[in-house]
Amino acid sequence: MTPVALVTGGARGLGACIARHLASEGYRVAVADRDLAQAKATAQAIGPQAAGIALDVSSEDAMEEALDTVVRQFGLPWLLVNNAAIMKAEKVLDIGIDTFDAIMAVNLRGTFLGSQRFARRLRAANKGGRIVNIGSLAGENGGTATGAHYAASKGGVHTLTKVFARDLAPHGITVNAIAPGPLDLPSVAETIGEENARRAMASLPTGEPGRPETVARMVVELARPDAGAITGSIIDINSGLYMR
Repeated sequence: MTPVALVTGGARGLGACIARHLASEGYRVAVADRDLAQAKATAQAIGPQAAGIALDVSSEDAMEEALDTVVRQFGLPWLLVNNAAIMKAEKVLDIGIDTFDAIMAVNLRGTFLGSQRFARRLRAANKGGRIVNIGSLAGENGGTATGAHYAASKGGVHTLTKVFARDLAPHGITVNAIAPGPLDLPSVAETIGEENARRAMASLPTGEPGRPETVARMVVELARPDAGAITGSIIDINSGLYMR
């Protein structure tokens, strides 16, 4: 049976890269994003095994509707990739509460809602599956270039990963997170600023930024049916910036 994956925030950047890699591995892929037009364009570029769907991950109703749509079009997913996230580079004393809440709603609430609603469906169908959360180096070291709100949200994602992994293990559902450091993506410099991006790249012990393709390949590995012993893990891809 052809496996099915739902990738949130899949319209562009890292999410689009993950969606492309999953499709190349034989998945049917639902590319979910608030930007429906771009989600459809990304899916069209991938091919007939992909479909773009609308999803605001912070909304309970939207999450249920997106899962309903995926099940109708492709069948019950085997894999959920919680990739949707927003970031705003701000000093801690400059962060407004509305911005703080908006980032928490997408990055942390969205990960919780997606994982919970997906896992409920797997349990009801008596099927196992895989959840891969996209965390961040900022969630480990409190990276100031990305803002305290973003760092806190990703630290929460890492903690949710462990709690969900423990609770869902008896149901054959694994939950892991990948914590990238600076990635070779235009959106990084656009978000944190050219100067911050240059400093980040200059500080890499390996001298080489992470590539989105590396993250995508790790998602594929964690999603394999024979990877059931890997759960509750936070996997670093950060060019040596942070070592546990």
